[in-house]
Amino acid sequence: MRSIEHGFENRRPYGGPRLTRRGRAVVVLGMLVVLLVAGFTLGRASSQAAGPSVHRPLPTVTVAPGETLWQIAARVDPSGDRRALVDQIEALNHLRDGQVVVGQQLRLPRR
Repeated sequence: MRSIEHGFENRRPYGGPRLTRRGRAVVVLGMLVVLLVAGFTLGRASSQAAGPSVHRPLPTVTVAPGETLWQIAARVDPSGDRRALVDQIEALNHLRDGQVVVGQQLRLPRR
């Protein structure tokens, strides 16, 4: 009569086939790929859930009679570098020659 232990002598504790070194490497790399894809997917979903950032319009100024870009820069930022501010205003408003017209709305850079 055989004891019940004899039936389990040749079995592995986990019951499955033995993996080779290459097989274990494939399983580990597969798990890493799955975790990486899951991380990117969850990261993208959480960033989309945050919603778009609040878009604030740029401040504007209206050109007064006889006013130049230099005078507008002095009025907007009296202690700043006027030359740099004039360049920024020209770039923001696509002004080629720096000429402005009375009543024209100019966008200003954020300060």
